[in-house]
Amino acid sequence: MRPTKQKTTPKKKSQGNIRIIAGKHRGRKLPVINAEGLRPTTDRVKETVFNWLMPYINDSKCLDCFSGAGSLGFEAISRGATQVNMLELNKQAAMQLKKNKALLAADNCHIHHVDSLSFLADPATEMFNIVFIDPPFRQQLLPNVIHLLQQGWLATDALIYIEQELDNKDEFIPNNWQLLKEKVAGQVKYQLFQQEA
Repeated sequence: MRPTKQKTTPKKKSQGNIRIIAGKHRGRKLPVINAEGLRPTTDRVKETVFNWLMPYINDSKCLDCFSGAGSLGFEAISRGATQVNMLELNKQAAMQLKKNKALLAADNCHIHHVDSLSFLADPATEMFNIVFIDPPFRQQLLPNVIHLLQQGWLATDALIYIEQELDNKDEFIPNNWQLLKEKVAGQVKYQLFQQEA
């Protein structure tokens, strides 16, 4: 009698996850899709950034301009932000952000499947205390995003976090943005600015 062959099911692409470091959802892992250009902020960088933001995050209104996996936005919610708006162009990534929002029952999180530049080009509807800008690398998106943010989206004394490739030498930081913190991790430079009134 011949042994029967077992049916093999095609393997799904392995799905990664992000981990919330602190706050009310501390230790929670959220699934992340595998998408080209999706580059979640590492735990080490995220921990540093939120140490910088610790005095300001509670009761803040945050805008996450290129949400991707939602690593920064969901961390902000966990640590007490009143509201977080996430902008994401990739449809599958935006759908996953909505699923993760539901997992956390985060009613104060608003997911927008939209091009960030188009969203910010519209008249500003509200002002944000903290803005995360972590765009896809090598696409020269930073100068346009920064220009549009200044058209009414930033609260007085707003904090702006920027993550970019280390070798980006473009000069696009406004004169009234003061550099508070700066670090390098591998090929990534990350900085925290504050808009001066």
